[in-house]
This record gives sequence, structure tokens and C-alpha cells, in this order.
Amino acid sequence: MIPYRIGTLFSGSTGNCTYIETPRARILIDAGKCTKTLLSSLSEIGVSPDSIDAIFITHEHNDHISALPVLSKKCRIPVYMVYESARRYEKNPPRELCECLCLQRDKTFSVQVGDMTVTAFPTPHDSRASVGYRITVSEAGGSGESVALGVATDIGYVTDDIRDGLRGCRSVVIESNHDIDMLREGPYPYDLKQRILSRHGHLSNTDCADFCAWLALHGTVDFLLAHLSEQNNIPDIAYDETFAALSGDIFNLRVAAPDSVTLLCENGGNVIPKAQNSLVTKG
Repeated sequence: MIPYRIGTLFSGSTGNCTYIETPRARILIDAGKCTKTLLSSLSEIGVSPDSIDAIFITHEHNDHISALPVLSKKCRIPVYMVYESARRYEKNPPRELCECLCLQRDKTFSVQVGDMTVTAFPTPHDSRASVGYRITVSEAGGSGESVALGVATDIGYVTDDIRDGLRGCRSVVIESNHDIDMLREGPYPYDLKQRILSRHGHLSNTDCADFCAWLALHGTVDFLLAHLSEQNNIPDIAYDETFAALSGDIFNLRVAAPDSVTLLCENGGNVIPKAQNSLVTKG
């Protein structure tokens, strides 16, 4: 099996960043929080920022891009972003970031990075543009062996594009943002609640669990529940709902921590010991 590492450096309302490593490439998906936090998280898993080959952005909301301007000054890493998302910077573009941007006009663009083929697919969210990513890793030497990984957060509902993008992925980072009852009964203003619940908002625990069950039928083994709301969700609730939907299947289920590294798996399916994820104590 092709070796790889996938996990979140942090994931939640205040910042998001996913790390993926294969034998010949290392990438980040999103770059939220601040550069100091991002670099510290990379150091925690033994990764130098100079070894990152590319950064792929899902959309332009601050919790997904806030580290980019300073990070671009420190590390000249190519940044792939849909053109509409990059328009966020049109009034005051950071010079160093503009030099790193690889603008994409198509929401289904595909880029080769080492042994990875990174392919975008459109996702429904209330931003200028929003995409998820499918990463296909091919073994060197033309043996024909490959494995697919997927990342999709900030999705109001599961579209056919998302199903097609993640179908057959062995490991998936997927949004499980909120418990519907907690959100409806919580302190958020009515308009914000409606935005989150809308088809361009965020995926609920219930919808995530249903989708994970579908993914399991189509080859997914490793699930990392990500982008949990700290006000409208509890890790155990999100975990239990998806665990129940997956019951009877062989799977690896984790919940991403908001402020620390959560590795889903490495070495192509060798599961990270559960003790390394303090948010998950069951199953």
C-alpha cells in the first residue's frame, strides 16, 4: 500500500488547516489561524515549512486564509486558489502573496504536485467561491497502484459534485459542524442560525453521518470529522452520531481538535493510536 499521512493541524471556527504527505509531496489545504501557530503545528509533526510543496485554498473566509500574507513572506510556497476567492485581495493585495498565487478560473481544476494529482470540485457555501479537494496518489515507477484522499468542509449540503469528488477515497476529512438542536436553542442571532442551516451554510452532524455511511459503501475507511462548531457542537455527540451510522463496518473514526494536531492515519492505513486524539475516547 502507498504510504501517506493525513490529518488536521487545527480545525474549527477559528482556523483550519489540513496536512497531507506522500512519498514525493507535502501539501496544506487551507492556512487559517496565524503563521506562528501553523508553523508550530508543522514542527510538532516534524515537518519543515520549507518542505511544503503547495497550499490549496478551499475558499476566502478568514478562518481558512488568515495565515497566508505572513506565511508568503516567510516561505515562498505556491498557493492555488480559485480566481473568485482571490478577489478578496483586489483592493489591497499583499505583494508577496500575489507573487505566490496560482489563480484558477475553473472550480474543477487539477494540479500535479509530485506523486499527487490534486483535483478541485465545487461545494455549496456562502463565499465568493468554494471547493473541496480529491487527492489521488500514484506509486512511482508506473506500477498502476494508487490511492485517493478527500477533503470537504464548509458545505451546506451534499451535492452530486461532492459525492463524485469523494467517491472511492480511502481517507476523508469531512465537515461535521453542528448539532441541529444545539444550534437552534443556542445563543446565535436568528439570521446567523438560518445561514448555518441553509444549503450554503455548514453540514450538520446528522447529514455528515448519513454521508459517511454512503462513503463507507463506496470504499472510505478513514473518517476525520472536522470544522466542529465550538458553540453548537460537542465532539462526543458528533462522534457518536457518525459511529452509529457506520456500525457494522470496519472503519477508523476521529474527531479533529480545534487547536491541536489530529492525525487520521499514516503509512497508508496504519491507524494512529487513539490515545493521540484526546477528543475521542470511544470505539
